[in-house]
Amino acid sequence: MKLKEGYLLRDMLGMGVVVSVSAETQLEGVITLNDTGIFLWKQLEQGDTTPEALTAALTAAYEVDEQTARQDVAAFLSKAREAGLLAE
Repeated sequence: MKLKEGYLLRDMLGMGVVVSVSAETQLEGVITLNDTGIFLWKQLEQGDTTPEALTAALTAAYEVDEQTARQDVAAFLSKAREAGLLAE
């Protein structure tokens, strides 16, 4: 999976905010990301990846066990899908 074109992550006053940069992409409200969400977004920016690869990257970067990382990745991807941010 990967991110849809037309969305960027911006730092606004220390918060990660997803913004639409294309006429074809519109957000219904503001999407803010915590540190984990920012990390996962940046992983997705690097190209097509899998939930397993995101989980491995998260456990390598943070002191988190695999089960917790897997749950965090699943929650992030679910919310990203709901918001229409993923191209699968």
